[in-house]
Amino acid sequence: MVAVFVEMSMSLDGYIAGPDDSQESPLGDGGERLHEWVFDLAAWREMQGLDGGKTNRDNEIVSESIERIGAHVMGRRMFDNGDGPWGDDPFEGYWGENPPFHGPVFVLTHHPREPLEMDGGTTFHFVTDGIETALERAEAAAGDRDVRISGGADVVRQYVEAGLVDEIQLQLVPVLFGDGIRLFEHLIGEPIELERTRVVESSDVTHLRFRVIH
Repeated sequence: MVAVFVEMSMSLDGYIAGPDDSQESPLGDGGERLHEWVFDLAAWREMQGLDGGKTNRDNEIVSESIERIGAHVMGRRMFDNGDGPWGDDPFEGYWGENPPFHGPVFVLTHHPREPLEMDGGTTFHFVTDGIETALERAEAAAGDRDVRISGGADVVRQYVEAGLVDEIQLQLVPVLFGDGIRLFEHLIGEPIELERTRVVESSDVTHLRFRVIH
């Protein structure tokens, strides 16, 4: 059965990006700090078409996550910062000609657009009729693998609030941001109970995994 999961690197005070995010700075001011722990890992480097890298416990967790993903769902803000309707020469996202997803990605948007095929097997599909439809399409595309709700924060909140997420994985980075984009700010509805299923510590990050109790 396909599982739907969220996985995010997050500061100790709950931020997943710095302030003033833009097309030029998609992670906001200083946001790269949240992902420094992953840049030297073999699994991440392989996904970028690079050789070498560390093969420690952090790498095992990243590799495990990569292997389970059959499809992604993301918001338009994560794709291109949502700067208005598509123009005659629409921005093709932050991810370069060979994005790291290597599979189907379903982008939530209010503006229709034909699928965008990129190098390396990534195809962006643009979904205009809501989070449930995007998830249904992602689950169908994922086959016997899982669906990752990749972001940003508002999209994650919508799926969590709708009861559509089965698992939350947080990579807790030992830094305090004080400003930026919080993952779970203004979450509405009744409290959501979680069961902690894994805690793994390393020198750079603490990996937390929770099952969402429906």
